Amino acid sequence: MTARKSLVRHLIAVTLCCLWFASAQAATSSGKNVLLVVRKDGKSLAYDQKIEQHLTARGFTVTLYDQYLPAAKAKDFDLVVLSSTVRSRDLLGAYRDTPTPMVTWESDLLDDMGMSGKRPDTDFGKADKQHALWLVNAPHALAAGLPAGIVNVYVKNAPMNWGKPGLGASIIATLAGEPEKVAIFGYEKGATMDYESLAPARRVMFFLDNETFDNLTPEGYRLFDAAVDWAIR
Repeated sequence: MTARKSLVRHLIAVTLCCLWFASAQAATSSGKNVLLVVRKDGKSLAYDQKIEQHLTARGFTVTLYDQYLPAAKAKDFDLVVLSSTVRSRDLLGAYRDTPTPMVTWESDLLDDMGMSGKRPDTDFGKADKQHALWLVNAPHALAAGLPAGIVNVYVKNAPMNWGKPGLGASIIATLAGEPEKVAIFGYEKGATMDYESLAPARRVMFFLDNETFDNLTPEGYRLFDAAVDWAIR
């Protein structure tokens, strides 16, 4: 009887936790507007549209926005998402000073955004044939409640973007076996990024590549949603 009561209490606790998490996500997305910046004439637009659909299903209102349109539009939104499908050499630091929270997975923009140093393959880059991350900051909200250690985030091997953040960053996860290559990190508003620049609002780097969103595992999707939710709060 004692064991049964213990099991029942555990199941009740898990159920309540799941309900709380679901309600928290709903509260985060309710009435929030997201500007998803992409390259509309690029070959990977269909993958950006999958992200748009995912965010819409979560309750966000999403505007798919071409990178060549004015960046000043960002001030009218609750969150800006810079996809890696953009042509980075044409975008550069257009959104650097935007006072709107931001998520990106384009490593080539990190230096232009003041989120990392300027040396390719040292301060930012892309690693091929990856599927796992080393989660090193489990208590942080960006870790999505996952335990510390190795977590599989891709179903099959695929490229991951990474960066080397400044001292003010919260480091969440690195590439497995490569702790100097940070796959998920965030800056609080006002935190020192690189070049002594301060984050105008929350900034998050995620590890996706152009066509890897639908390759995420359930844990990968949890981390993606956590990145969006933390940035927009």
